[in-house]
Amino acid sequence: MVFLSRKKPPPPPPPSSSSAAAPSLKIPKSQTESVEPDAAEKMTAILAEAGCTLRNPYGPPCLPSDLHAFRSNLTNRFSSCSSKSNERDKIGTLRSVFVSGFSLYIQSPSNLRRVLSSSSTTKRNETLVRNLLLVSPIQLEIQEMLLEKLPEYFDIVQGCSLEEDVARLIINHFRWLDFIVNSDVFTDKLMQVLSICPLHLKKEIIGSLPEIIGDHNCKAVIDSLEKMLQEDSAVVVPVLDSFSNLNLDDQLQEQAITVAISCIRTIDAEHMPYLLRFLLLAATPANVRRIISQIREQLKFTGLSQSCASKNKLKGKAPAYDTEGSILHALKSSLRFKNILCQEIVKELNSLEKPRDFKVIDVWLLLLMYMNGDPIRKSVEKIFKKKVVDGCIQEALLDQCICGNKDFVQDNFASFVSLAEHLLSCKEEKAREIGCHIYTRLFEGFADNYSRQEILGALVTHVGSDNKFEVSSVLEMMTALVKKYAQQLLPFSSHINGILDYLEGFSVENLHKVYEVFSLLALSARASADSFRSSISNELMMIVRKQVSHPDLKYKKMGLVGTLRIVSSLGDAKSVPDFSLSQVSDCGEILELLKTAVDSCRQSNLAQIIFYDEFATMLSHKLLQPEIMEWIGKHLGEFESLFLADLDNGKMADKGSYSGLEGDLWMNLDGSISPICLNILALASSSSESCCLQILPSNFLLLSTVERLTNEGSLAGIDALLGCPLHLPSSKYFAAAGWESLTKKQKEILSLSLYYAANWIRELLNAFSSQIDERLGCISQATEKDVTTKLLKRLRNLVFLESLLSNLITLSPQSLPELHPYSEHFGCSTRSQQHAEKKYDKRKLNDDASQRKGNIKKSKHSNVNEKLCQPTIMDAFKKAGVVISQNETQTHENPSVSSLDGKAAAGSMDENCSDNESLCVKIPQVSPALEAQRSKFRPLLPQCLSILKFPKVRGQDIGSPDYKAELPLYLYLLHDLHTKLDCLAPGKQLRFKRGSAPSSFGRFKLVELVSQIKGLFPSLRLHLNIAISLLIKGDETSQTSWRDEFALAGNPNTFNIMVSESLINTMVCKEVLYCFSKMLTLPGYETDKSLLQDLLEAFQPTENPVASFPDFQPFPSPGTKEYLFIGAYCFLEEILNNACSFSFDLAFECLLILHLVVTSAQKYLGKVSEEATKKRSSGHVQGLVPSLQAKLGASAGKLLRHKWIDESTDNKGLKNKGEMVQNILRIYLETSGSTSDLLDELACTILPQASLSKSTGADDARDHEFPTLCSATFRGWYKTLHEENLAILTKLIKTISSEKRQNCQLEATKAHLKTIQKTVNVVVSLVNLCRSHQKVTIHGMAIKYGGKYVDSFLKVFDFLEAHFQEHNELIIQLVKDLQKATRTLQTLCSEAKGMKQTAITSKVPATKRSLERFLFSVKALLHTTSRGSNFWMGSLKHKDLSGQIVSSQAYVDTETDEVEEEEENMTGEDPMEEDQLPL
Repeated sequence: MVFLSRKKPPPPPPPSSSSAAAPSLKIPKSQTESVEPDAAEKMTAILAEAGCTLRNPYGPPCLPSDLHAFRSNLTNRFSSCSSKSNERDKIGTLRSVFVSGFSLYIQSPSNLRRVLSSSSTTKRNETLVRNLLLVSPIQLEIQEMLLEKLPEYFDIVQGCSLEEDVARLIINHFRWLDFIVNSDVFTDKLMQVLSICPLHLKKEIIGSLPEIIGDHNCKAVIDSLEKMLQEDSAVVVPVLDSFSNLNLDDQLQEQAITVAISCIRTIDAEHMPYLLRFLLLAATPANVRRIISQIREQLKFTGLSQSCASKNKLKGKAPAYDTEGSILHALKSSLRFKNILCQEIVKELNSLEKPRDFKVIDVWLLLLMYMNGDPIRKSVEKIFKKKVVDGCIQEALLDQCICGNKDFVQDNFASFVSLAEHLLSCKEEKAREIGCHIYTRLFEGFADNYSRQEILGALVTHVGSDNKFEVSSVLEMMTALVKKYAQQLLPFSSHINGILDYLEGFSVENLHKVYEVFSLLALSARASADSFRSSISNELMMIVRKQVSHPDLKYKKMGLVGTLRIVSSLGDAKSVPDFSLSQVSDCGEILELLKTAVDSCRQSNLAQIIFYDEFATMLSHKLLQPEIMEWIGKHLGEFESLFLADLDNGKMADKGSYSGLEGDLWMNLDGSISPICLNILALASSSSESCCLQILPSNFLLLSTVERLTNEGSLAGIDALLGCPLHLPSSKYFAAAGWESLTKKQKEILSLSLYYAANWIRELLNAFSSQIDERLGCISQATEKDVTTKLLKRLRNLVFLESLLSNLITLSPQSLPELHPYSEHFGCSTRSQQHAEKKYDKRKLNDDASQRKGNIKKSKHSNVNEKLCQPTIMDAFKKAGVVISQNETQTHENPSVSSLDGKAAAGSMDENCSDNESLCVKIPQVSPALEAQRSKFRPLLPQCLSILKFPKVRGQDIGSPDYKAELPLYLYLLHDLHTKLDCLAPGKQLRFKRGSAPSSFGRFKLVELVSQIKGLFPSLRLHLNIAISLLIKGDETSQTSWRDEFALAGNPNTFNIMVSESLINTMVCKEVLYCFSKMLTLPGYETDKSLLQDLLEAFQPTENPVASFPDFQPFPSPGTKEYLFIGAYCFLEEILNNACSFSFDLAFECLLILHLVVTSAQKYLGKVSEEATKKRSSGHVQGLVPSLQAKLGASAGKLLRHKWIDESTDNKGLKNKGEMVQNILRIYLETSGSTSDLLDELACTILPQASLSKSTGADDARDHEFPTLCSATFRGWYKTLHEENLAILTKLIKTISSEKRQNCQLEATKAHLKTIQKTVNVVVSLVNLCRSHQKVTIHGMAIKYGGKYVDSFLKVFDFLEAHFQEHNELIIQLVKDLQKATRTLQTLCSEAKGMKQTAITSKVPATKRSLERFLFSVKALLHTTSRGSNFWMGSLKHKDLSGQIVSSQAYVDTETDEVEEEEENMTGEDPMEEDQLPL
């Protein structure tokens, strides 16, 4: 190593054995010979003259008491201010002799140690060397001398004390010097020595650099340390300490950060915490983004738990973590004190949108910020939930965090539990799943009592929440935990018992989960030898018995659910627990529990229904032990004696009277060979036994479930029930004379008999529709054909019975008994039904009141019967919104046609109705009275939807009369499918309404429903095609044929069946389209990837759709999703074109479905496009959506331009179609190529041509190209144009704000100003239409949307001000044009106040405030841009909408009134110059 040369080097040191390994200094021979032999003596003498005794036999040299005088003396002797050269040479010689003598003296290691040691025990820094270093003339020589001595002491044993380590003593003397004479030379010399130092000394020196060197040498230090780091990364920690303590400017600080960032990948893991702490604490607003991004990119977490250096954690000591734990601790402590870091991390992670971009470090950063608490905690919760819902944070990442760093997680356990609590309380299902996953991983990973008690306590707290989703998710998770860790959870049963405090608020679904948890714990406790643990089983039995014996149905329901869940767990035939003989109990305890439950339900029909339904549901999923099944069989043996009656040659043996009513056998499908019948009339008329019918459907459900379970899925043992007749009241009572002769009690019996019959048939369909399932194969082909025929007939019976019951409920309103007592929460069902019934009764009373009011206005010649005449069934049918064809109307109005006309209040009949005429049954039937009680009916299970596939199964000709007669039946099932899909729509609660199973019974998950409807897609397409073809043909079947069709199913032939074929066909089309749209938005596509493809394949056109998209090249190949979307669109577009000829409603529904198809294509193809870009051009996918949107816009324009007024069809006008027209117009505007241009054309050209006169619309069609723009729809057009114009301006404001940070180009600025100009033109045209249209609603919308537009326009003033110099003329013209609308708005506000138009006055204050803000914003804009002379404000003349001056209080010759006029009326109409802008 070559050192820097000195002016007068000391003599060579004597040989020393202690420094053999160190490199020796090479001093030239000429200099060695020139050294005087008595230099050491002279040096000693000089020190003695200054007051220092060098040779002290008792220790280090003795320094004088006045050290300052000592240093000053030496400084004066070695310094020369004389101009004489001989004096300077003399002093220089003296200085050289002193230095040479000192060098000779310290050649001895003992002498060196003496001069480095202090003679004072209290002042260790007062050494001879320390004082000599403060003598400026000799400082540099002493520094170099000491540095050259360092290599001689490199071999000192590491870890010795400071007094023994000479090298460290030397370095220690360089610290905190008062001054450095030549810092550059000293720094260079120090860096040279540093490069050859051993590692331990190198770390010591590097760490001391900030205390040794001066501030202006930082650049050299940084460069040298950077090179050392490249050679040896072991010195990174002291280097980082030096970087932190050096006084660096911004440039050097950035260099130091760059050096540190470059070490992230190469540094040892044990040093990573120091590096991260340095980077994070050095963050500034200028570099924080680079630091965070580099840490995220380069820092890797393995996620593998490593053993800590020390597992013992002492109180008051920092926890000992493994490598990753230390890194996390460093990150956590750094983030706690730097808010700028947290803000940047949130921004960085918010920008990540793809799951693959999220890493373990990202999850940890969020967790660490969350652990630090407020104020960033809320923001972390928000972004964490968002990323979880978006799928960025997945379970695998959380597993690496929790399972890979258990010690760190243990110390921050409460934060993890708190985060899981927040996620579990969210309404998003994905967030709740991740919350449950965190709880599960914490439970599995930390088996200590404290951790598990904390987890279980938090879960019990969740259970008490009023958030139903939260409660359901927690109970599902607890069920999963108990199934896996039942034995481990038994010691914590006292914590889990807290769930029982919340039983009253649980739904039936959650009750199942709760009792499943406790049943599994009880089952596990029985297997335990610990008698204390088995107490949970006894406690569970005691709670259930108390609930079952409770007289309140609310608690009895809890007990029944708990009873059957216990039976399911303890009586499972497949699970054989390993119990000891002393603990194994036979089925006696289970049977005793079942008997107790049955006995407690005998006094409550609703309790029996719940028991049977729950039992059937349990048996459909689990097989019980033989003893229990035998008991169930004996209990169900009472079914025949309770509900069935024997027949003799197909006739009743006893034809007696039941409460004065005669009975007939209805709906006999087996003819005379049927040995039994369902004895409904006798049971319904008997006051003591009528309640038995209430449990009939649920009893049969349990019977069919047991039969299917014991006979391998076959119902052959009870197939006689499918075709047996029903004993119902005679059909003569449904004639006018017979009905009027009945008492109120007898009328109730009639209604109840039909009600029970309809629900009986519903359960028959539920049970026997499972027999035609191809997967079961439980019946022969011949039997399957017979069952299929009977099912269709029973479905026809059901349609007939419900239509007939609907009429009776309308004639004689009554509350039907509950057959399905399930609701979301206990006690809600009855209240909700009562509310619906009261609502209907209230509406009925209002109708009666209005009718009485109308009767007063009738002619005085009307007789009493006419005044008491009640509305007919046809009137009620029309009032419900059902469209009646002309043939039906004529038939109904013809006195010769039999009909039964009645009113909501029973009693009187229409005078034109013959006494012998029967009730008219209309199909389809709509009755608000019956729909209000629809929830009481038994539900149709999803398996009944398989009947929709019957035409294809039977190979039936779709053009045959048989299929046409079955179309009302398929409509009934389609509506049921409609309601089921409604309940499973995204964002809605899983609650079934009409014709569908609620969440508590007949419950099925989305996946199960998807599996049921997946095979229905071709059948739905078939029914849609046939309905469309029938509508196009327009053929009507005679009502006699329909009556014969219903008679073939065993319905009484005495009824007058009236079927509206056109209505049925239209409703079938609407129901299929609606179901298609709901299926397209089902969340099941995420779990079943083929579901979407199967749905689209079923709705493909018969011809190749290539011709419909000639400009779309290259055309997708068949089978791809792009091709399927195109095909489905073309198929639905063809239906829309056909519907234009006969139904506006159907065409509108088709347009909505087309819009949904385009939206779905954009959604699903957008997910594929990212993967497609890697394999093929992305333009192929991206070009499809614009093509579909263009086609959609053309279809919407076609509907708007179509002439819907046609006397030959049902399109009699557009009255009450305003909302539909609005939606069509909105789609037309949104899918056009340029919305602003089209909006400008419609508002400025088309809309002013429309007339508001009450005409048919034919006159309007001559003036413009849009027949849908007429007096009936003008309000909808006007509102939609206002809304779309406001939406365009709002979108433009967001675009401008996003471009604010960038330099907006000149072309973009011009485009934005042109768009603003178009929106101004639109709002001016729309507002000024009020001058020619005097409707109050139009004026109200003008004030409302005009004020909103002005509010939004104020937000672009910053943009206008920024570009005013380049586009001043255009901006001034914008304000002038908008002024035309503001004047009209002022006039409208004034007239509304003067005319006391209350519908408008509520909107006036907000609009006036907006106009005032607009006034002063324009004034500020012009003054800011030095165009203030263009602005002046004057008094506004009071004019009406026609422009005529009217008398007003505004013209009062007082100064105060003039000021008020200027404030209130902020625009002027006086003449102005072109460059002036009055307001």
